[in-house]
Amino acid sequence: MDNEEYLREKQLSSEEIFDGVILHVVKDKISLSNGSTSTREVIRHIGAVCIIPVTDNNEAIVERQYRYPFDEVITEIPAGKLDSKTEDRLEAAKRELREETGITADKWTDIGEFYPAAAYSDERITMYLAQGLHYGEQDLDDDELLNVKKVPLSDLVDEVMTGKIPDSKTQVAILKAARILGV
Repeated sequence: MDNEEYLREKQLSSEEIFDGVILHVVKDKISLSNGSTSTREVIRHIGAVCIIPVTDNNEAIVERQYRYPFDEVITEIPAGKLDSKTEDRLEAAKRELREETGITADKWTDIGEFYPAAAYSDERITMYLAQGLHYGEQDLDDDELLNVKKVPLSDLVDEVMTGKIPDSKTQVAILKAARILGV
């Protein structure tokens, strides 16, 4: 892309609005290259990982989990937040997959970064494809209740395309994995 430096915004001030367990909200005053000023409310997030585990038969491991904000049970891939901003993302992915599903994997492929809400959050989710799966026992957190199931990746692609899977990270990871694996 050509010089896009004029698109950059400069922070003039920052005020903490909310400091929660998972989310931290700031209100920043910024200056634009055209001389105008504006306000940005930003959700600060520690970061997360998500994993699409795929068997040798091109079946993906997904979870059915209740999501309070929507009051519904939805299909998602295993995922979780980092323990710290400096935590190794691959190690976090391995931990989350094992805790939520009991699965470990021989092969891990980083399939990219995902910004779920770039207009108002700095959350960055690193997506992984896990293959060569081995099954063990789940180690769920006390506040985690979910059902794990195996679904053909091609069926999940169809569910994404027909709107049956509303979770954005899950949609992206399913479609990327399908493309990578030629499904």
